[in-house]
Amino acid sequence: MTKKLWFQVGIGILLSILIIKYFMEISFIFAPVVIIIKAIILPLLLGGVLYYMTEPIQRFLENRKFPRWASILTILAGLAVVLWIFVSIIGPPITKQVNNLVEDAPTLVKEFNVVKDKLLEQKKDLPEQLQNSIDSAANSAQSIAVKFGKWVVQFLQSFFQAMFLLILVPFFFIFMLKDHEKFAPIIYNLFSGERREWIKKTLSDIDNVLRSYIQGQFLISAILASLILIGYLLIGLKYSLLLAIFALFMNLVPFIGPWIAITPALIIAYIQDPKLVIFVAIVTLVAQQIDSNLITPNVMGKSLDIHPLTVITIILAAGNLAGFVGIIVGVPVYAVGKVIVRNIYDQRRKIKHAATKNV
Repeated sequence: MTKKLWFQVGIGILLSILIIKYFMEISFIFAPVVIIIKAIILPLLLGGVLYYMTEPIQRFLENRKFPRWASILTILAGLAVVLWIFVSIIGPPITKQVNNLVEDAPTLVKEFNVVKDKLLEQKKDLPEQLQNSIDSAANSAQSIAVKFGKWVVQFLQSFFQAMFLLILVPFFFIFMLKDHEKFAPIIYNLFSGERREWIKKTLSDIDNVLRSYIQGQFLISAILASLILIGYLLIGLKYSLLLAIFALFMNLVPFIGPWIAITPALIIAYIQDPKLVIFVAIVTLVAQQIDSNLITPNVMGKSLDIHPLTVITIILAAGNLAGFVGIIVGVPVYAVGKVIVRNIYDQRRKIKHAATKNV
């Protein structure tokens, strides 16, 4: 019985549970380590994202006989130019729209309350159960607003704390550009034989998955945000640039992100002119159809091979566990875990085949 797979898996699960249990009981010992990890995890992640976004440029330059130091300086200069363009060209209209949004905020809130009251007045024509649901939602609206306000304050505090940590981002980024070929050998050279080759292949697969996801997702988000910006400008929607930038970041979240991105656009469109809601919906529909039929298949392909239902489940679970950061990193973490499990399974099957092969 001990040779059965189900028995070995069960024992492994029980041992894992016991290890986690006793680890939690002595977790206070590792508190300083946890604090250090929390302090560097955000700069490390941002540095890694910047590396994967610029790695094709570095590879292109070095294929043209650029030395490593020259490719790094070129990339840094290019990022400085992009930042200057953003600050000098895109910054002023963003600042203007932000100021307009702040000035119009009381009016927007007032209009939103008018719309809400009109909808509540029509509830008498609805079924009783739906009326009770609306009453419950209306009673809890104030509580939700208070919680949302607290969340905004916490988000801003976290944002400014993160800004102080961003001084570490260039360090990680430059270090990755300079020595990225050395990371994997440090790990797989600790082993020998077939185990070394297996670890080398697994690390290579992980690198390919992360590269495909990060580069593809950012490219798709940028293209979608550009399409949405063009559409919003054509229909004359207010705060179009702010809404497009919001869509840029929200579209980094697969499947759920576009629905989050369209919500503020629909609210502003309805307050500005109810007819614009239809045009916003059309712009979003066209952008999503172009994405799903042209952009994503050609950019991402089947590099991740994750079912949409699995992606939604991962996002919901990761969001409950780690908030917005969990939503962002949930899918790539799952993809990395899937690669590791698949390679373990392939290696186990290979060993089993070799052990049962007739000599």
